[in-house]
Amino acid sequence: MTDETRSGRSARRRQGIAVGVALGSCALVAMSTSPAAAHGGGHGRGTSYAALGDSYTSGPVIPTQVDANCARSDHNYPSLVAAARKIGAFKDVSCSGATTEEMWKPQGTNGPQLDAVNRDTDLVTVQIGGNDIGFGSIIGTCAKLAATDPAGDPCRQYYASSGYDQLAVNILKTAPKVDAVLRAVHDRAPHARVLVVGYPDLLPDDGSGCYPAVPFAAGDFPYLRDTGKRLNLMLRLVAGLNHAEYVDTYGPTRGHDMCKAPDVRWIEPLQPASPAAPAHPNAKGEEAMARAVLERLGKGHGRY
Repeated sequence: MTDETRSGRSARRRQGIAVGVALGSCALVAMSTSPAAAHGGGHGRGTSYAALGDSYTSGPVIPTQVDANCARSDHNYPSLVAAARKIGAFKDVSCSGATTEEMWKPQGTNGPQLDAVNRDTDLVTVQIGGNDIGFGSIIGTCAKLAATDPAGDPCRQYYASSGYDQLAVNILKTAPKVDAVLRAVHDRAPHARVLVVGYPDLLPDDGSGCYPAVPFAAGDFPYLRDTGKRLNLMLRLVAGLNHAEYVDTYGPTRGHDMCKAPDVRWIEPLQPASPAAPAHPNAKGEEAMARAVLERLGKGHGRY
């Protein structure tokens, strides 16, 4: 096979990422359901585990905060996973506000996250992409626009004002960035088991709303729900194409979104009632994501 042929096939494979996400194909979703072969998964004090990610991983405001720069909690899901599996060598470099760029460059006092991964690493979890598509600005924009048409879908109209869905485009543009992160992880830790952790259920799965408790217009609740699902679909697909395993955290958190009562929800609304950042998992949400990771690793029993 010539270098030109290899390059052409590689390009077509990368194009397949965008096509798959755009079409939302169920067949493509299914392709990543089988775990990566020949990985032990890490269990015990001899295991080395590196956790990479953004604020959904770091757990801002959740007690106890152990890194002010990254708003990192010692009760985020990587810490719970490491404790449950009695992992001896554990590096949590997740950081609030991280994008895929912070995998390669420092973020304040936090070094490049990929520096935590090396040839001795047995297990890597990666949860990234939300900030690349503009998660924070999306929340702020949609909340601001809701007051102009509470019964309509002003946010959807705003992001579609150019004739296409800008958020869908942002997700497509993020796919190759996540792809590059996973390839870098495999290059640095060729024998590691790599898990791509999806994002939890933020809004009611049935598309209903709860304005003004969560200040989005009625028609924007299903739009934002679908955007979250599209992001997770992309992550699932990119994981499958890179011999990584996808961890679904949306399904296990369904019914515990930010519109639910304080004693039921695992995602806090824009004005949190429990210690957590706005529109982020609280302690119960981090526990739910830990359970999902542990189930994927082969330990589906116990507290976590």
